[in-house]
Amino acid sequence: MAVTEAAANLRRDRTFAARVAHWLFEASLAIKGVLCSGETLAGIGLLLTPNNLAARLAFWLTHHNLAARPDDTMAEWTRQAVDYFPVHIQSFYGWYLLAHGGLKLTMVLMLWRKVLWAYPVAMVVLIGFVIYQLHEFMTYGSPVLLLLAIFDLFMVGLIGQEYKVLKRQVTAGEEV
Repeated sequence: MAVTEAAANLRRDRTFAARVAHWLFEASLAIKGVLCSGETLAGIGLLLTPNNLAARLAFWLTHHNLAARPDDTMAEWTRQAVDYFPVHIQSFYGWYLLAHGGLKLTMVLMLWRKVLWAYPVAMVVLIGFVIYQLHEFMTYGSPVLLLLAIFDLFMVGLIGQEYKVLKRQVTAGEEV
């Protein structure tokens, strides 16, 4: 009796662990979806916004801070960055953000729709981003890139786990 009860508890624990893993997967997809949607919209915005309008917007956003506190380093840095933001750089960042965000957004949507072949492809894409982010971290030392790489590695693990469950359900003939 105790063995059967222990087996039932183990199954229940696995079910709870599977539910938590699935919840983490869904939450991570939502976070990734919001981030890559913003990235895609920023890319579109950079491509559609004339360069001088972007410069005027940055000036408008920072002139109050600089008037009140001339030593505000963030406002001054923003103003200087816009001074060296020519059209070809704006275009590059626009296309980069659009492609990067669009690729990730497509990946998120396909995973949300449970397209089976998208799981391994998404893992390969994310591992490629992790390699790039780690390279850039080693080159420039940005902690944001390191955090993104860790989040993407976490996503790879969750996608792999979800893929195993989904594949098992498909082979067992269960409804996905």
